[in-house]
Amino acid sequence: MNISIDVQEKEQQTTILLAGEIDAYTAPKLRETAFPYTEKEGASLVIDLSEVNYMDSTGLGVFVGLFKSLNANNGTMQLVGLSERLKRLFDITGLADIMNINSGSEGGV
Repeated sequence: MNISIDVQEKEQQTTILLAGEIDAYTAPKLRETAFPYTEKEGASLVIDLSEVNYMDSTGLGVFVGLFKSLNANNGTMQLVGLSERLKRLFDITGLADIMNINSGSEGGV
């Protein structure tokens, strides 16, 4: 039930490195930390999930919220470093069809 959140800002792009678990206990912390970065016009957000070992539906809800906020502000979000398990969550829910997801930790597909 722990999460580590490291935010790195470079020019117009913000990278959020996550480690640990994203669940009902940690999702509010993620939402609180990440949401302000989605409200800037044209923001570019990269979220690295390579060190996330568990995520439940509450975590998915946070990503949907971030995605909607970025879209409303003409921004973009890219999820990188997803394990097969996390990628499957996004596939099953159909979110992989609307979100920019790169499962390799290098960020390229």
